[in-house]
Amino acid sequence: MKYVIAIIKPHRLEPVREALSRLGIEGMTVTEVKGFGRQRGHKEIYRGAEYTVNFLPKVKIEIALDAALLEQAIDSIVSAANTGQIGDGKIFVLDLEDALRIRTSERGTSAL
Repeated sequence: MKYVIAIIKPHRLEPVREALSRLGIEGMTVTEVKGFGRQRGHKEIYRGAEYTVNFLPKVKIEIALDAALLEQAIDSIVSAANTGQIGDGKIFVLDLEDALRIRTSERGTSAL
């Protein structure tokens, strides 16, 4: 099993969700986050005063999935989240040792 964390632009969330749903991946956790990387924020003007916004809004998607679906899931996220501009995001993949569905006590991939 694998645990995928994707940090993407907020307006790309729905296309990513649809792409993953087409693969049969239904369960995911989505969190609104802020961060920066090479993009380093940007300057804005508010009521005549210029200020720097260092942290930009992003969306973090967390997905637990069977290792057999990993490459397809990554390809789907990349194709749906890609705008070709700086700040498109990152994908992190971790090994997932176990999963447990609390309601039924199912374990492993059946709990996903």
